[in-house]
Amino acid sequence: MSTLWGRAEQLDFRSRVRGCLLGGGIGDALGAGASGKVPEPGSLPEEVDLVPVYGRRGAVTWATQLTLFTTDGLIRAQIRRDRGHWHPPTDVHRACLRWYATQHEWGPDERRADNGWLGLEEWLYARRDPALPLLLGLGDDVMGTRAAPKNPRARDAGAVLRSAPFGLLVGWEPELVGLLAAECAVHTHGDPAAWLSALAYAVIVHGLARRAPLEAAAGCAAAVSA
Repeated sequence: MSTLWGRAEQLDFRSRVRGCLLGGGIGDALGAGASGKVPEPGSLPEEVDLVPVYGRRGAVTWATQLTLFTTDGLIRAQIRRDRGHWHPPTDVHRACLRWYATQHEWGPDERRADNGWLGLEEWLYARRDPALPLLLGLGDDVMGTRAAPKNPRARDAGAVLRSAPFGLLVGWEPELVGLLAAECAVHTHGDPAAWLSALAYAVIVHGLARRAPLEAAAGCAAAVSA
């Protein structure tokens, strides 16, 4: 019975992971067409639908691209821990650098084989208006830290929008999840408003992934951010 229950729990968790990443991608695609547009005061959209953007209907932005590479970095960190090496911020930073490489003109045929399967996905080789701090922060191999963050005045959404995968570390305590999200946010965004937002978002996702009510997850995020 315990084995069957364990399998059921594992399948349920995998479903939540897929839901988090797929839901984020769908929301990104829905919002891509409205990015940068200011609605009229008091107005609401009459319908919600995918609209043509970036030359096709339903395209995702850099946010989904970088979320996938962040997830890849966390998976690699887990593998390295099992092999006796353990520093997740470094693995996530390397993954972000692999994303940065996709923002140039070449495609997957020009990539090294050790860049992983994401580096072989041709659809990711599309520049989707990434925020400038992302490009500046990842423009060299130097990794930002809380003590020496990249772009200390950057406070746009470039850090928070890639931080959901940290919340999927359901075996971690929320404080550690938030700390890791903050440590990785400063790779590109050093303003406290940016990395605290990333921390709070990751902790909320973490609570929801552990089946906590939204109010409880938000309260935990507030406590961890304090």
